[in-house]
Amino acid sequence: MTTDTVTTNPATTGTATTGVSVRKRGERSPLASAGLHATLIVASVIAVFPVLWVLLTSIKPAKHAISTDFVKEPTLDNYRYLVESTSFFTWFGNSVLVAGITTVLGVFIAATTGYAVSRFKFPGMKPLMWTLLITQMFPMAILIVPLYNLMGELGLLNQPLGLIITYLTIAVPFCAWMMKGFFDTIPVEIDESGRVDGLNPFGTFWRLILPLAKPGLAVTGFYSFITAWGEVAYASAFMVGDEHLTLAGGLQTFVTQYTSNWGAMSAASVLIAIPAAIFFLFAQRHLVAGMTAGATKG
Repeated sequence: MTTDTVTTNPATTGTATTGVSVRKRGERSPLASAGLHATLIVASVIAVFPVLWVLLTSIKPAKHAISTDFVKEPTLDNYRYLVESTSFFTWFGNSVLVAGITTVLGVFIAATTGYAVSRFKFPGMKPLMWTLLITQMFPMAILIVPLYNLMGELGLLNQPLGLIITYLTIAVPFCAWMMKGFFDTIPVEIDESGRVDGLNPFGTFWRLILPLAKPGLAVTGFYSFITAWGEVAYASAFMVGDEHLTLAGGLQTFVTQYTSNWGAMSAASVLIAIPAAIFFLFAQRHLVAGMTAGATKG
């Protein structure tokens, strides 16, 4: 019986070869990495440039408002004019009132509707959800005339309540669908434990489910706020007179058929964006989680 001896050549079985670089799986080449970073830089510039341009225009004097110079004779005259010679603070107060009430009511109605559809079976549930979905298919421009006539018959034209109801019709259907999907991800066992402890359905919703739904509520609140804060078409059609205009309607007074005050309009745009940015900063840590959870189930 013979025994074969196998010899191994270290030079041929080494895991590393001198002078040859081995790229790990999934690792980008230097050229691909450079291309990716260049693309991200270009996309960032495209996204930031309009905002930066509005900010720079707001500090330009009127004679240089439409010039292509980035900064030329910077001044705060546009902001001074906005504060001293316009009804900006009245418009701001009207917008805060409308957007605030719309946000609170929108979150409450969407959350209760989404929870009811997620947890209970009742006659007309499917038609209700289909109705909420179908309302999102119509462009806003189509609904201006019928809503204008309806608000006129109810005596709600030129009234903040008319705008609030209008904005709720825009925000609530989408938010209710999203909240329904979010509540579907919360275990039903939590509701059952609430009933065992003697809570009624609303008590279970308010004390047990709602604290777990903060991400979804943040998305709902943000969407409702932005809908009311930056909307222009309904605000311009339903509200007239400086004492009733919101910020969106007030901006249009700076650019008319015969005059264009781009500096004041840019300054107003910057100030209008600040509350929205602050709202976003407070809600951002919940936004991604809420939007992802609401999209997992329908």
